[in-house]
Amino acid sequence: MNTLSYKTISANKATVTKKWYIVDAEDQVLGRFISQVALIARGKNKPSFTPHVNCGDHVIIINAEKIKLTGKKMDDKEYVSYSGHPGGQRWITAKKLMAKKPTMVVEKAIKGMLPKNKLGAQLFKNVHIIAGPTHNHDAQQPEKLTFNI
Repeated sequence: MNTLSYKTISANKATVTKKWYIVDAEDQVLGRFISQVALIARGKNKPSFTPHVNCGDHVIIINAEKIKLTGKKMDDKEYVSYSGHPGGQRWITAKKLMAKKPTMVVEKAIKGMLPKNKLGAQLFKNVHIIAGPTHNHDAQQPEKLTFNI
C-alpha cells in the first residue's frame, strides 16, 4: 500500500492561489448575500480549505449602498458602539448608518461572519466594499460572480 497517497494535504501561504471576484449587491438581501461572500472570502468553497490559513479569494462588492434589509430592520435594527467611558455607549439605526456611511452595514455584517482573531482580520482584507458601481481593481481582472439566492 502506498502510504503517500493517503496523506492529508494542508494549504499554506505558498501553495494558496487567490482569485478575484466581483459581486453586485444591488437589491440583494443583506444576510443571505453576505453569508455567500464570507464563504468565498474565507476559502470554504475550495477543496484545499485549511481552517488556520488565509486561503480565501478576494471579493469586490459594488453597489453596497443599494443592499436591502427585509421587514422593518431598516428602522428597528440597531448597531452599538462603546467608547469605553462611562455613558459612552451609543446606538444607531441601520437607516441612519446607511445615510452616514453606506458601506458600514455591509462591513459589520461581514466582520460578524468571519473568525474573531488575527486570521479574521487578514480575511477581512480579502473583501473590498465599494458604495457605487465603479471600482479601481480592473488590473486584477476580477470574474463576475452571481449567487442563486
